[in-house]
Amino acid sequence: MLNDRSSTLALLATRRSGKPREMVAPGPSEAELDQILAIAARTPDHGKLFPWRFVIVGEDQRAALGEMLVRALEVEDPDGRMAKRDQAIEFAHQAPSLVVLVSAPIADHKIPPWEQELSAGAAAMNLLTATTALGYVGGWITGWPTYSEFVRHNLCAPGERIAGFLFLGSPGRPLEERPRPEMSQLVRHWVGPTN
Repeated sequence: MLNDRSSTLALLATRRSGKPREMVAPGPSEAELDQILAIAARTPDHGKLFPWRFVIVGEDQRAALGEMLVRALEVEDPDGRMAKRDQAIEFAHQAPSLVVLVSAPIADHKIPPWEQELSAGAAAMNLLTATTALGYVGGWITGWPTYSEFVRHNLCAPGERIAGFLFLGSPGRPLEERPRPEMSQLVRHWVGPTN
């Protein structure tokens, strides 16, 4: 059983993302989204810098997001196919809820940028886990909008960048497990220095 909420360990052992393009209503309510973001913010953060931001794109702003993505394509890929424009608009309208996670490292700080960026990734994982714990599904998507300078300029402050688009909702069809790695290929025991 995927996304088994019978215990904390069961949830962690069976958590599965949903595909944003397959998500349907309902999504988290405003109060639930506030709760999800508060949980996401309880993430490891060396230095207590909070080097991430959450940008909620409300349902009433999805059309504007789609138009902005199309403008980004026009600026960055003026010879692009119409299909890309259609996909950009479709991307903006996926799932009932959308949170853009922004990595906002503090420059020239004793905590290295890499550690601050890792904290943003941990915030994304907490967000997905909290979403699942409330009975919804989440999907963390990157793709070209994440790396577009035009999109970044419209969603981030200077020095920030997009860590991903987190779509939240209910599964439109049963979730399917994906291949998981063999733990023996990921885990090794250190046996001391080699020389």
